[in-house]
Amino acid sequence: MKLLVCAMEASSNIHLKELKKHLNDNVELKGVFDNSLGNPLYDLTSLAIMGFTDAIKKLRFFFRLRDELVELANDCDKVLLMDSSGFNLPLAKKLKERYPNKEIIYYILPQAWAWKKKRVEKLEKYCTKLCSIIPFESQMYTDKEKITYVGHPLLDEIHEFKEELTQSNKIIYMPGSRKTEIVNHMNVYRELASKIENKEHILIIPKKFDEEFIKKYYGDISLFKVSNDSHKELKEAEFGFICSGTATLEAALIGTPFVMSYVAKKVDYFLGRLFVKLPYIGLANIFLYKSDKEAIHKEFFQEDVTFENLYSEYKNINKNDFLETSKVLREYLKHGSSKNVADIIQS
Repeated sequence: MKLLVCAMEASSNIHLKELKKHLNDNVELKGVFDNSLGNPLYDLTSLAIMGFTDAIKKLRFFFRLRDELVELANDCDKVLLMDSSGFNLPLAKKLKERYPNKEIIYYILPQAWAWKKKRVEKLEKYCTKLCSIIPFESQMYTDKEKITYVGHPLLDEIHEFKEELTQSNKIIYMPGSRKTEIVNHMNVYRELASKIENKEHILIIPKKFDEEFIKKYYGDISLFKVSNDSHKELKEAEFGFICSGTATLEAALIGTPFVMSYVAKKVDYFLGRLFVKLPYIGLANIFLYKSDKEAIHKEFFQEDVTFENLYSEYKNINKNDFLETSKVLREYLKHGSSKNVADIIQS
């Protein structure tokens, strides 16, 4: 079987890697994904964008990429779209128009419950199967035959969780994987590392970044020990300073207390706040909010991302409450996602 895949986010490719373990050996991936998983059309790092303004700059390239994928689909048996709704939804429309009988599977659905609820109608119209990773998500869809809750993929990928409070000497820092995120966080992270004494400061840097990239965007990292094994370091750390994104949900599930921060371009932040009608940005907090439970971590944005605010949360967070809420979150999201999606693809 030839499977056309469009997985443009680093986090999507982590999920895709786990999913591939459950696919038969005769399933060949074609399209856009990390080159460690096969031979994609483009190297994933060249596709990374952050926010509305970055997306606008690359519009011409993405239109060309969409057309290339539509042509490539001609030789593929099925289609798997993962996350990246700004690109994948228009792609799904073009694929449906060109190949009305081809099966289109969407895994890691757009967060329509947060904003742009009209995307639900488009997903139901263009896609054959919708694989939901959030229990409450299916409530928004009218075609219950198309949508299936498959479990959350992180619970397949994380193999160790904290069951009780542990003291360690490690503080973990996760400034994100996009250039703007990294640059916007490293100054305050350096200040935290310089003033939190007698601790080992662990900085997570993705494997894909070379020395030139690290020097340009991370700057001076002499205060930190560098690691690219986020799950291991989160398990061992006593606290984390984490940029908004999938990493915050990883920490919440593992049980490592942390504070979330995010500094975006002003126009991106304004537009995001204009459209998103939820009290939280962090995924764990949103999931708990939707199930009528208290938030698990603090969130700081823009000019509130200061040493004083982040350090205060490090000193004052209730670690017992955090751990108990972490256990609730694990049970809420359950597991089995990768195998369930593989079964849907191969059925």
